[in-house]
Amino acid sequence: MFAVMKTGGKQYKVQAGDRLRVEKLAADAGETVQFNDILMLGGDAPVVGSPLVNGAAVQALVVDQVKGEKLIHFVKRRRKHGSQRKKGHRQQLTLVEITEILPSGGDTSGVKAAMGAGSTPTAVATEAPKKAAPKKAEPKAEAAPAAEAAAADDLKRLSGVGPALEKKLLAAGVTSFAQIAAWTEADIAEFDEKLSFKGRIEREGWVEQAKTLAEG
Repeated sequence: MFAVMKTGGKQYKVQAGDRLRVEKLAADAGETVQFNDILMLGGDAPVVGSPLVNGAAVQALVVDQVKGEKLIHFVKRRRKHGSQRKKGHRQQLTLVEITEILPSGGDTSGVKAAMGAGSTPTAVATEAPKKAAPKKAEPKAEAAPAAEAAAADDLKRLSGVGPALEKKLLAAGVTSFAQIAAWTEADIAEFDEKLSFKGRIEREGWVEQAKTLAEG
């Protein structure tokens, strides 16, 4: 008998004795876990779920927590000054060995359900839920920044400033070209550090551009 199960957003065709690596599970080596999302059972009498097979389950022994092959991510930008970035990544996985396929009774087996490492089990309610007291409406804290942003200059007219960068400038209290035009060397160094620009303000000539835009 074989089963097609789903875990970590992927589907696996398994049978007893198979070893496979799945998305990391919240379980220690030596524990037995149970996969309850069974899409199909194969064998002499195949059963196809709609979408899942009721009561079916696959039990497995957690062998070890491992990492996948190293993947290299390389990004190169040729526009303007050019930049390149290279970083590696190894996916965290769990090595499991399939021990048993249950055509039925999986919902009453009592074996710990296989859950992703970032998941939290849903607690079963033992008491009638209490009605929460209605909360009083609180004034939105974003009202003032929104009004301030509406009255601000269009900072995206500066070279290299997009919506995300404009949002950071507004959050830092910079709302007009006149403010940028009045920046001193100390102000430029402060915003280079605060917004991680690393000399970009001087390279792009923001102060000169701001003076022109403020006058026009």
